[in-house]
Amino acid sequence: MSVPKRLSAAILNSLSAGVVPRVGLEYIAVGRRREIETVLRDLENLGRGAASFRFVCGKYGSGKTFFLQAIRNYALENDFLVADADLSPEKRLTGSRHAGLETYRELVSRLATKLRPEGGALESILQQWINSIKMELATGGGFQDDDKASMLDRRIFETIAQMEDYAHGYDFAAVIISYYRAWTNGNDEKQHAALKWLRGEFATKTEAKTMLPVGEIITDENWYEYLKVFSAFGAKIGYRGFLLFFDECSNLFKIVNRQSRENNYQKLLSMFNDITQGKTSGMAVYMAGTPQFIEDERRGLFSYPALRSRLADSRFVREGYTDFSSPVLRLAQLSHEEIYLLLERLRDIHAGHYNYEPYLENRELSAFMKLAFSVPGAHEFITPREISRDFISLLNILHEDKDTDFDKLVGRDGFTVKGFSAAQYAEFDV
Repeated sequence: MSVPKRLSAAILNSLSAGVVPRVGLEYIAVGRRREIETVLRDLENLGRGAASFRFVCGKYGSGKTFFLQAIRNYALENDFLVADADLSPEKRLTGSRHAGLETYRELVSRLATKLRPEGGALESILQQWINSIKMELATGGGFQDDDKASMLDRRIFETIAQMEDYAHGYDFAAVIISYYRAWTNGNDEKQHAALKWLRGEFATKTEAKTMLPVGEIITDENWYEYLKVFSAFGAKIGYRGFLLFFDECSNLFKIVNRQSRENNYQKLLSMFNDITQGKTSGMAVYMAGTPQFIEDERRGLFSYPALRSRLADSRFVREGYTDFSSPVLRLAQLSHEEIYLLLERLRDIHAGHYNYEPYLENRELSAFMKLAFSVPGAHEFITPREISRDFISLLNILHEDKDTDFDKLVGRDGFTVKGFSAAQYAEFDV
């Protein structure tokens, strides 16, 4: 497997630390075929103006973040806008100390496109749009410079005028026009003010009005509405849709104060209804959380009756049968065959990164899997995150210490893989 060193380093370093790499996922992705097919259908419909809301459900380490990141990377390659945020005690859907606005700010700071996959793409989106119209007019021929400038103005204003049909669209349109005029005139201060407004960084309306022709600012209450306007704007300027990813949603479940928790669930419900009832187009929301976050009847989403009625499985869904049109995508455990394939890929990536020939074969990979899965309850509780982290650690030790080998390392006294001892290891025919 030929993997660029930049990507192999990111993959190995991230997995060793127990986190998901943001690049190179295509080299280690295994399984999840049905779930991926479901999301690809969502994106196809999104490009036609539909909308989608999905909860990605799985226990800690089961691959939720990996799954979201894989979707994100695919969407970027196919001309979607994407933004992601990790919920936390400081970043929620709504709350004191502008917790909802903090989530919006993180989404905007991580706004990404194919040309800016690392995030921070807000300004480049605006400039690329303006420059694409200028380039189109420049290659048209037959116009004087004054005519081209007038036509550019008209094209910009025609697009922006369509935003005024949306809730809060008037202020959004005014800010985009202000940015365009400031960019044309080289007014850095006005450009900065427009970007500051779009990022939700103005503290008061009065402060914003001194710089821009607006009557509102983005707040804890209206941030989602402005994301809808931005989604519509993205569609007008050529993007196929807008994807929002919310990870670590179990932090909502952990909110101790009942009223605060239910306020967040009410906000989530309004977003869910808005999207699933067809009031929004071209936007998809993916929220990742544990089964407890969704199903716990005391503090989870199921504690809120309106959400439970929308998210509970139908009576026909039982073991062996899955409704992939449900808003809840449940990530099943990877099969042993899929985990074995993952180990093969990690072995080859490690060998390629450090320039040596892979020497762990079926015997060693099978022994490692036996170790990992022979702990009581391992088939239910051991996750791809733990498997990957332990296996890369094993590869690192074998590579760095030339005096040891697989059997010596795995069979040494006191060695355990998630509670599996050297004595138990000796029982296996490896």
